[in-house]
Amino acid sequence: MQTVSGEIKTVIFENADNGYKVVEIETEDDLFVAVGYMHGAAEGETVKLTGKWVSHHTYGEQFAVEMYEKQMPTSKASIVKYLGSGIIKGVRAATAQKIVDAFGEDALTVIEKEPLRLTQIRGISAEKAMAINLSYITQIGASSLMIFLQQYDISVKLCAKIYKRFGGGAVELIKSNPYILCDEIEGIGFKTADKMAISMGINADDANRIRSGVLYTHLNNTLFGHTYLPREILAKLASDLLGVSIPVVNEAISSLTVQRRFISEDSPDGERIYYFTHYHAEKYCARRINEITANRYEIDENEIMREIGIIEAHRGIKLAHMQKTAVQSAMENSALVITGGPGTGKTTIINTIIDIMHANGLKVVLTAPTGRAAKRMSQVCGKEAKTIHRLLEAGYSDGESDLMFQVDESNPIEADVIIVDEMSMVDILLMSALLRAIAAGTRIIMVGDVDQLPSVGAGDVLRHIIESGVVPVIRLTEIFRQAEESMIVVNAHKINGGEYPVCNSENTDFFYANLPSATDGAEYITSLCLDKLPQKYGISSADIQVLSPSKKGIAGVINLNTLLQQALNPAEDGKPEKSNGNVTFRVGDRVMQTKNNYDLQWYDVKTLEEGTGVFNGDVGYIQDINQMLKTVAVVFEDRRVTYNFKDLDELDLAYAATVHKSQGSEFPVVIVPVYDAPYMLVSRNLLYTAVTRAKNLVVLVGREDIIRKMVDNNRTVMRYSSLKEKLTEVNADA
Repeated sequence: MQTVSGEIKTVIFENADNGYKVVEIETEDDLFVAVGYMHGAAEGETVKLTGKWVSHHTYGEQFAVEMYEKQMPTSKASIVKYLGSGIIKGVRAATAQKIVDAFGEDALTVIEKEPLRLTQIRGISAEKAMAINLSYITQIGASSLMIFLQQYDISVKLCAKIYKRFGGGAVELIKSNPYILCDEIEGIGFKTADKMAISMGINADDANRIRSGVLYTHLNNTLFGHTYLPREILAKLASDLLGVSIPVVNEAISSLTVQRRFISEDSPDGERIYYFTHYHAEKYCARRINEITANRYEIDENEIMREIGIIEAHRGIKLAHMQKTAVQSAMENSALVITGGPGTGKTTIINTIIDIMHANGLKVVLTAPTGRAAKRMSQVCGKEAKTIHRLLEAGYSDGESDLMFQVDESNPIEADVIIVDEMSMVDILLMSALLRAIAAGTRIIMVGDVDQLPSVGAGDVLRHIIESGVVPVIRLTEIFRQAEESMIVVNAHKINGGEYPVCNSENTDFFYANLPSATDGAEYITSLCLDKLPQKYGISSADIQVLSPSKKGIAGVINLNTLLQQALNPAEDGKPEKSNGNVTFRVGDRVMQTKNNYDLQWYDVKTLEEGTGVFNGDVGYIQDINQMLKTVAVVFEDRRVTYNFKDLDELDLAYAATVHKSQGSEFPVVIVPVYDAPYMLVSRNLLYTAVTRAKNLVVLVGREDIIRKMVDNNRTVMRYSSLKEKLTEVNADA
């Protein structure tokens, strides 16, 4: 790294949203261009830049800034230029000159410490003087925070969020308690705050550290699907993380319970500790589901059968007995679950329900948890389906970190019937938000495959609703004749029933390649994607999705993405690319969004419609990488999104993805590596979920003993969740 100092003569380019700038710097003996994130830097300021010299293929030699420090101007000329740059609200070139004429080199000191002296200048009232003072203090405070946090690799975007939350005193506040960042700023984890604290000399037994560590431990375990943790397990996990005794941790747990950050609940199995939000989400869901279910409708069975007959004739179909029962139940009940595996006719039932509801003058709204699931629902139903987040108009209020839904109790969904597909993916917080937006008298029909993997978020909502017995459930088990012709469907049901799949039969769509070596398997998978399958079936490599049980290992997602990128989109002269950590992104790469981001702006390349929000699991392609602007443009379906380089942690390569990330999606061709992995990943429902993601072709590559091991392992990973109990408790009290 090199350090240079000079005055900003000109701001050539500025991205106001993230602070990225292209500036011209003048030193005593040089004039050069510097590029980088320099939030708050303005013309006329003297800055100290840390970075390195780079050669841009279009713009020549530049100084790439990694860190910068602002050195306030001292000469009259530089102060005039600084104040006249527009960085201070209410001050332009003419006013800047007047201020410097009046106070000379003390002008900035006057603005900061004696702002009312500015009223000596004609045209500056006391109100305007105080506004100039506030703007100046805000500016130097924000700059100080940016400079302070750069050493901890905290992004400019997060710096802006921190400043908005804590204001001008942010630096001193963070120095006194760095753990406030992980407690109150989404995007900063405990380990980052702990690293800062260690560098500041804060003790391991500091009360703020223990408190934040316990909160982090509990919140981190919601990533494994838990809505609560038994107290003894939480205490042990936090003790191991923090390196302190269990009694010290228990004291912090009790304190957090008193503060209502945690909720404690006694149970026959011992004390349960919930995060406040998860406890109340479960309580609300239990109450609201019981309220909706209690409402039933008088129906004329003969009239419904007559209407079904009309629909059958119109669509050219013939419903089975259980399918007709499902439609009848949808007309009779305010809440209904329809569950079944592939080929059991769920889509036919949904379409029939839509038709019969419309025939009875009822408005139907379709929704699903992910963009891909909603798009597929739209295609098979011929009616628009929205993601649940979009239906509820999710977003952040005035830049706050808490997710807000504009559609809620006071502004409910305008519908008589809401049909939710892929219900197995809905977690407890999203279910709570959805139920809050359902008006009295509106039906909810929940459709999903309970044997698939549960939601990524906390809870096991669909399974608990079914097992509670509170909501009527239609279980579809019959595989229809057309579906029976597909070995994908047949084998999916075999796997789900504990039988081993039948592979490589004549005219099959389900293959197995016996390659015991993971190295050989990874190479074979690469060749399948590159040429073997495209040549044999006349498809594109883009139609093929590799789904691995695990991230790590030779046949894991990380290594497979590296191999597949090298084969399908290799580095070439003139092809833009950008490295981020261990991943290199190139124009043309298939990528996946790895977290929900409700702030990301997009526009539809076909309709030019604009909106915000890109969600965990969305898959797209890199369209452009702009080294000058430090941006990456990704197209998801038809939505174009621009990422800053510092936000690339939200993206990953997606030639291969985990089975968990594939939920709610459907791909023409799926390849599944089957090699040894952690016990929880060598399971029946994981293999079942992977297989059911394929529409036309499945190829298993690996070891037969691992396939058998997966089918035999029907133990689901334990999730601490109490929705089922709360549903039955409310029902018993009713």
